[in-house]
Amino acid sequence: TSARPHPSLNAMLLCDLTIREHGTGKMSLIGIFENISAARFPVVHRALTVYAKLADAEGDYAIRLELLRVDDSHMVAQGTLRAAFADRMTPGELTVNLENLGFERPGRYEFRLYADDRFVAGKAFTVIQAPAAPTAS
Repeated sequence: TSARPHPSLNAMLLCDLTIREHGTGKMSLIGIFENISAARFPVVHRALTVYAKLADAEGDYAIRLELLRVDDSHMVAQGTLRAAFADRMTPGELTVNLENLGFERPGRYEFRLYADDRFVAGKAFTVIQAPAAPTAS
């Protein structure tokens, strides 16, 4: 048998949460963002969802999502899940909900998505030092 196709990425987005409509099965992404800002570090980001739309996937895959700090390749978090895709012609959607992610310092971070230990795609974002709110005197 031929090797299963290696998935390719149509889209990867970060958002606050996703909602799948019961009747239609359509996915709604709420609060899409590119950056995270915090006034002080380390900071814990309470919750986010990584949404990925994959093409050319068929069958069962072990999906791994890693969150790395780009400047030193420090692994902030990682998670794995099993995903099954009906056929290559139908794009498949993945959502990975992550809670309480700790960021020690500002900088560039990247989510990296793997299928069966093969790299599919990455999504970089920036954690920004925001100015502290002025304190009332």
